Amino acid sequence: MSTGPFHEATLTQRQMLTPGMIRLTFSGEGLANFRSTGIPDEYIRLFFPDPESGELVLPAIDADGRWTMPEERHRVRYSTYTVRRFDAVSRELDIDLVVHDGGQASDWAMAASVGERIVINNPRGLYVSPADLRWQLLIADATGLPAVARILEQTPAGIFSDIFVELADEAHVQDLPEHPGARVTWLTGSGNGIAESRIGSLLANAPRAQDGGYLWVAGERSVVRELREQAKSLPCFADQRQKLVGYWSHSPATAG
Repeated sequence: MSTGPFHEATLTQRQMLTPGMIRLTFSGEGLANFRSTGIPDEYIRLFFPDPESGELVLPAIDADGRWTMPEERHRVRYSTYTVRRFDAVSRELDIDLVVHDGGQASDWAMAASVGERIVINNPRGLYVSPADLRWQLLIADATGLPAVARILEQTPAGIFSDIFVELADEAHVQDLPEHPGARVTWLTGSGNGIAESRIGSLLANAPRAQDGGYLWVAGERSVVRELREQAKSLPCFADQRQKLVGYWSHSPATAG
């Protein structure tokens, strides 16, 4: 199936990257019309059938990407994930998922067998660096790690990237793409639903007036909200020089 904004993909490989993250590789003719935006933090939704009835309920999505939910909106079951890699020639798509108890996508990913099918929608990206970019500050928890990796992969060699990633455990640290201008700091044992996050204080030492900067943040919504407020007082991140996105909420009702 590849109809309008939706594409059916077949699971072809599962790989544990760390004890806290699994990579799913999808392929198939259903991805023939899938078009990457090229934006490094682009994301898609995985749509899941009802576990009891097996019925798959999808929203209506118009050409501008606006959703119209059915009357029983709770029947639309989905989770949002970064496209880590898409190869249009081989029609292969990689999604890296954080493994945790109680998440519908995580549970599905850990139990799914090669050959199972899933429906995804068209991607959308949010990272937009300024034309005069010389340095960037990237901050994320585990959910933002796949996007950080792809951003770094697509960052020109002459750009300096100061990167902070907060993970639940030291065993969850991954090798990031090699980049001559990258400085990576791992914060382990905090945030990610296990303890108070430490990334909320990272803007305290950010430069105040250095030109050519860009701020990108992904993590738990309340932490991102705090950082967004702090960024308002930093001239180096003014005028569209920032993108801060809440990827998940600590509330059990909304965590994916």
